[in-house]
Amino acid sequence: MIRRLCATTALALALVACGEREEAAEPSPPPPAAAPSAPATYQPAVSPTLAAVRKRGWLSCGVHPELAGFSVRDVRGVWRGFDVDVCRALAAATLGDANAVRFRPLSAAERFAVLKSGEIDVLSRNTSWTFSRDAGLGVDFPVITYFDGQGFMVRRALNLTSVHELSGARICVQAGTDAEQNLSDYMRARAIDYQAVVVESEEAGRASYQSEACDAMSADLSALAAARTVMNSPTAHVILPDIISKEPLGPAVRQDDPVWADIVRWTMFALIVAEELELRSADVAEAKGLATAPEARRLLGLERELGPLLGLRQDWAFQAIRQVGAYDELFRRNLGEGSALRLARGLNARWNADPPGLLYAPPMR
Repeated sequence: MIRRLCATTALALALVACGEREEAAEPSPPPPAAAPSAPATYQPAVSPTLAAVRKRGWLSCGVHPELAGFSVRDVRGVWRGFDVDVCRALAAATLGDANAVRFRPLSAAERFAVLKSGEIDVLSRNTSWTFSRDAGLGVDFPVITYFDGQGFMVRRALNLTSVHELSGARICVQAGTDAEQNLSDYMRARAIDYQAVVVESEEAGRASYQSEACDAMSADLSALAAARTVMNSPTAHVILPDIISKEPLGPAVRQDDPVWADIVRWTMFALIVAEELELRSADVAEAKGLATAPEARRLLGLERELGPLLGLRQDWAFQAIRQVGAYDELFRRNLGEGSALRLARGLNARWNADPPGLLYAPPMR
C-alpha cells in the first residue's frame, strides 16, 4: 500500500513537471508592429545646366549650319526651322522667353565634342539616336522629335525605280554620319557594287551631285527633300521609295545632368500633348481661362505643381505652347504643307491619327 502510494505520488509530480516544461516551451507573442513612418517629402534635384542657363539669361543651342526645314538663316539673318523651334520651345519653358536663344552652327564632325565640352546646352541638329552614340559618347538622347530613314535621290531622267538599279553607281554620302556606314552595310548585304563619293557636308554633296560627280545622293529622307528644294531644278530629281535604315532624330544633351534631360524630354512631350488636346499658340491663352479637362489643366499649370518638380515655373508648358506652338504647328510651318519641303506626316503623325503614326507622349499627370 505504501509503495503504491509513493509510486502514484511520484508519477503525479513527474506529470506536473512535464506540464511546466511544455508551458515554458511555448513562444511568447511577438511585439506589436511599429506604425509605418510617413514618406519623406521629395526634394527635386537641381539641374546645373538649368542653373547656368538662368544665370547667363539665354540658352546655347547647337544646330545645323544650313538645312532647309530644320535650321537655316532667313534673309534677315533670323534662324528658322524645326530643330530651331525645339530650342525656342526649351527657352520658353526654362526662361519664359522663346527668343532667349543663341544658335551655334556645327558640322557633323564637331557637334558631339562641342556638346560634351559644355560650350552648348543642347544639340538640336538632325542627329540620329544610335546605340554607340548613346552608350559610347557620354551623351543622352532624351526624346525623338522626328522619325526618319535613309534613302536615295537620283535624276528623274534616269527612270530608276529602286536602289537595286544602282549597281556600279557613284553615290555621294557625307563623312562623319551614320549614312556612310548604313550605305556600306546595305549594299554589301545585297552584293550591290557601288562607288562611295564621300563629301564633307550637305552643301558639298549637293554640289557634287549637281555637277554629276556622282549618280545618286544618299542621306536621311528629310535631308534629301531639303537638298532638292535648293537645287537648280528641284523637279528634275526624285527620291526613290527604298528606305534602308531607321533614323530616330532628336536633341542630345550631356549625360551628367539627368534633370536637364528630363526638362528637354518633357518640353517636347508638352508640345505633343498640346496637339492631342487641340491647344494651339493662337488660342492657348483663351483656352487656359476656359479649360476644364483635367489633363489640359495640368498641362497649362492650373492644377498640380508639375513644373516645380523639374525646377521650372508652373506655366512652363503654357509658355512653350503660346510662344512656339504645338507639335503640329512646328511640323506644318517647317516641314509640312506650310513649307517648301511639303513632307507628309507619315510616321510623325500622332499614334491616334488616321492613319496612325509613331508620335506618342506619356500622360501629363
